[in-house]
Amino acid sequence: MSRRVVTMITGVLLLVALAVGGSQLPVPYAELGPGPTLDTLGVDQGGKKIIQLTGRREDATDGHLNLTTVSVRDRLDLLAAMRGWLDPERAVVPREEIFPPGQTEQQTDEKNTRDFVVSQDSAELAALAYLDLTKIVVSTVESGSPSYGKLAAEDVITAVQGRRVGDMVDLGKVLRETKPGATVTVAYERGGRAGTAQVTTAQGTDEAGASRAVLGVGVTLESTAPFKVKIALDDRIGGPSAGLMFALGILEKVGPEDLTGGRFVAGTGQIDVSGAVGPIGGIPLKLIAARDKGATVFLVPAGNCAEAARRPPAGLQLVKVDSLTGAVDALRALDEDRPVPSC
Repeated sequence: MSRRVVTMITGVLLLVALAVGGSQLPVPYAELGPGPTLDTLGVDQGGKKIIQLTGRREDATDGHLNLTTVSVRDRLDLLAAMRGWLDPERAVVPREEIFPPGQTEQQTDEKNTRDFVVSQDSAELAALAYLDLTKIVVSTVESGSPSYGKLAAEDVITAVQGRRVGDMVDLGKVLRETKPGATVTVAYERGGRAGTAQVTTAQGTDEAGASRAVLGVGVTLESTAPFKVKIALDDRIGGPSAGLMFALGILEKVGPEDLTGGRFVAGTGQIDVSGAVGPIGGIPLKLIAARDKGATVFLVPAGNCAEAARRPPAGLQLVKVDSLTGAVDALRALDEDRPVPSC
């Protein structure tokens, strides 16, 4: 047998050994890929409407508002990890990025589920606030607060300094324009009866850490809508990143205008009750999922724009959004062939 043949046989045997060994050698990595993308205006994979209304007929639409997700493949062997590293539509990351150290898989799943539920609630309230169908309710008044003895839990704050406040944006704007230490007139409803209180504001900070006046009360946002909204999604989706698309889906079903204009719009982004849109993870993979499903427009949180713009899929227009109002304005601009913020 020639040396060349022996070398070839040895090489083949080494490759076989590597394949066998690699398929049994676990590595501390997980593979991420494009996940399911579901139309919030449609039904889930079980055929059930994702956004359900009670007490109101939903408006008809012929467009799409798809949420996007990332798939996770855990417990990789060496060969699977190598295939993932070579695939431009996959990402192999340290397993601890998905399952934090000191936290069990069950705890991680439970947290993702809680975040998903919170995102649904926040999306509903943000959408209803956009439609002026919310109220601000006092939840707590601590002793020592400037509002102690003047406001009480369950009071509905209706105005501050004569300016109507129906949501967190309204209240925040009034307080940002008020100097700490100034006395303001707070109009409220208690048990169905109207009242007013003079509150000398204290100094606090807003979400960005800037100084502003505060009333010293905890508040929550509640619906005043004459209908009920329920987000029902049986598919196993966790985390907060579907919030923006849920909120837009609600507006499309009950709002005064058609947001999609018949377009296939996809997107992502967590949302709070004020309508602020925050960044999420896995944006490159979500872009791929949207493109593969047929989307032509993708709503990108402003905080994800730099990452999304590095390698955008062909044929997918990236629209930058930082709030629910901004997203609605951008969709309206698309329908009117006007420029939109882009990544």
